[in-house]
Amino acid sequence: MTTSSPRNLPPFDWDIFCCVVDNFGDIGVTWRLARQLEQEGHGKVRLWVDDLASFARICPGLDPAQDGQWVAGIYIQLWHDTLPADVTPATVVIEAFACKLPAPFIDRMAGLTPSPCWINLEYLSAESWVEDCHGLASPQRVGNLSLNKYFFFPGFTAKTGGLLCERGLIAERDQWQQDKAGLAAYWASLGLPAQQENELRVSLFTYESDALVSLVASWCQSPTPVTLLLPLGRSLQDVLRGAGLEQAIATAKAGDLLHSGNLTIKLLPMTDQAGYDRLLWSCDLNLVRGEDSFVRAQWASRPFLWHIYPQEEQAHMVKLDGFLDHYLADLPPDTAQWLRAFSHALNQGEQTCELWAQWPRYNASWQQHGRSWSQKLLTDGDLVTRLVKFLESRI
Repeated sequence: MTTSSPRNLPPFDWDIFCCVVDNFGDIGVTWRLARQLEQEGHGKVRLWVDDLASFARICPGLDPAQDGQWVAGIYIQLWHDTLPADVTPATVVIEAFACKLPAPFIDRMAGLTPSPCWINLEYLSAESWVEDCHGLASPQRVGNLSLNKYFFFPGFTAKTGGLLCERGLIAERDQWQQDKAGLAAYWASLGLPAQQENELRVSLFTYESDALVSLVASWCQSPTPVTLLLPLGRSLQDVLRGAGLEQAIATAKAGDLLHSGNLTIKLLPMTDQAGYDRLLWSCDLNLVRGEDSFVRAQWASRPFLWHIYPQEEQAHMVKLDGFLDHYLADLPPDTAQWLRAFSHALNQGEQTCELWAQWPRYNASWQQHGRSWSQKLLTDGDLVTRLVKFLESRI
């Protein structure tokens, strides 16, 4: 990590603005995007972030005390009310998730010839209307000047922006999952023995949900041993309540190994993004939340359940079903029906005991589906490939 004053910085090809909200989801996506653009040779990237202390939780090389610094080839700039005096906007300016660019920065964009290409990178959605809105221009008046802002929607079809997936990620995943000695060493690094032949290993990174209580209770009574890998966070209390371990809630810390019936719970510290990928690749089932971990679970090619961010008036359930319509389309009808019911129960906080009891019946087809699904998602290219192609005719 190195620091630089603004006047010593190179011209940037990309400015990406991000507000850190909702437990690292937005910064998780933008940090991956910034690194992929830089690593794949698409130019110099400056990432503007309004909360460096939170960002540092998933980016250990970052110093929150520094306003500006280079990390992994990306220039990270603290985004606060006052812009550095000599900032020149990059060729492409991305406002992530409608975070609203600073007015002085927009003024500087409008004053450049040619003006930067302005992209509003939207949240991922599988709803049908996304295809109609993807790539649309929204004219923006800046004084007596005009700028176009383009809407770019990540998605699951050829008519959307695709999903973030770094070049080489799939090959790295395959190598990891086929390396038995490496997997044993990985489990040992977490303080666990090698996985037993009949044992199920599950990662869980969700929001709070009463559904977790019944699901964890089912694992405690499971005829198959279950080891739960649980990063410390919002779901901790529900998990420990389900396991009958309420007394451990107040003192729970990373590294703890807890037991209840046929369930073992390993509490994990917050990890960087590469570490989280390896966790997903290693487990038999992943429960994930939000957007970033949701996408990474799909690249893991393993069964997963998505705990979508809850919204008022059940708006999130429409988004969930939009995704499930795509995800379940190629599964046998009975498996698809079970998975939709399971997903609804998790997201509605309902009982899951009876649904989990059917896991042995549907597990094999779900496992097989994970690999074919991840291949299908890349048929028309990843998000960066589609973004660069979109910009070629506009720069």
